[in-house]
Amino acid sequence: MSIYTEDVQSEVHGRIGFITLNRPKALNALSLAMVRELMDLLLRWQKDENIVAVAIRGSNKDGAFGAFCAGGDIRFLHAAGMAGNPELEDFFTEEYALNHLIHHFGKPYIAFMDGIVMGGGMGISQGGTMRIVTERTKMAMPETAIGLFPDVGGGYFLSRCPGHVGEYLALTGQMIGAADAIAYKLADGYLPSSEQAAVWDGLVTGSFANAKAVEDFIASKLIATPARQAAADAEIDQYFSKGDVPSIIHALEAAGSDFAKATAETLRKRSPLMLYVVLEQIRRARQQTLADDLRMERDMVRHCFYLRADRKSETLEGIRALAVDKDHTPRWSPAQIEEVDLGEVAQMFASPWPAHAHPLAHLKG
Repeated sequence: MSIYTEDVQSEVHGRIGFITLNRPKALNALSLAMVRELMDLLLRWQKDENIVAVAIRGSNKDGAFGAFCAGGDIRFLHAAGMAGNPELEDFFTEEYALNHLIHHFGKPYIAFMDGIVMGGGMGISQGGTMRIVTERTKMAMPETAIGLFPDVGGGYFLSRCPGHVGEYLALTGQMIGAADAIAYKLADGYLPSSEQAAVWDGLVTGSFANAKAVEDFIASKLIATPARQAAADAEIDQYFSKGDVPSIIHALEAAGSDFAKATAETLRKRSPLMLYVVLEQIRRARQQTLADDLRMERDMVRHCFYLRADRKSETLEGIRALAVDKDHTPRWSPAQIEEVDLGEVAQMFASPWPAHAHPLAHLKG
């Protein structure tokens, strides 16, 4: 069964590899050991001609399903960042390589995105060929709330959402459900949560000659997506198409709608510096390959933890306020969007490595 950790459970039935994330007390947040085991499994199954597909799910305290993955283990990231632990660097390098592998896996990769799917959970599902959501799906890239940016390929997959939804989701960290996830091209199909076990068991007990047979089986089980609530897509495009962060926020604050007011209030709580960085990230990534985006994000995350000139890490401060001290009053530097230094924003995109020595130099496409 497991190679490195009990937090990842794996087995093969017939011609399908099955993975269950089994760290329910942490909402299946990814540790370095979990990333390494997932990478090892997927590399072996990618090369194994007897394996035609992979299915992945998360468990909750009551059993299978209910929570997919809440992201990376931010408590570990905070402790490692404060201590200068080199495993912090390993975590991001190996996690991003795992994200790339999933996008380029070459076989059906079926992600049962039930419950919480955030941050790193998006990283291990967005590259899948069949991303299944349920009425319990709570999807988000909420990194700006902790002074980070939507990594794990977030620049790539958010920038490919319709219109300027990518900017909206990246800057606000707004949580969405199944219908919006499908409309925004972040999921492929809908399944009631009560039917997941039967579909999973059907994959376990079924006989599948090839990858297409697996895909056809899953497709036959999906049902129509529930109707969306009144969507704010037009307002999203109106505001988040603007050229810079002050223009977006000032336009929202000048508008009268409930959406505009709530969105402006949310953005004012985020790290001003990281709002600028994230807007630039999404717009750069729209023209990049996944590999180039992941290399850019690897550069950015090094700056977030280590390379700021005044040594004040927005990310360490954001995690402290949210998850360590839990005072929910991060002391952002600078405190206001009007005070952000554009030179510092630009520096966040300067690679610390020459191209040949980049830790993700080997990624293609």
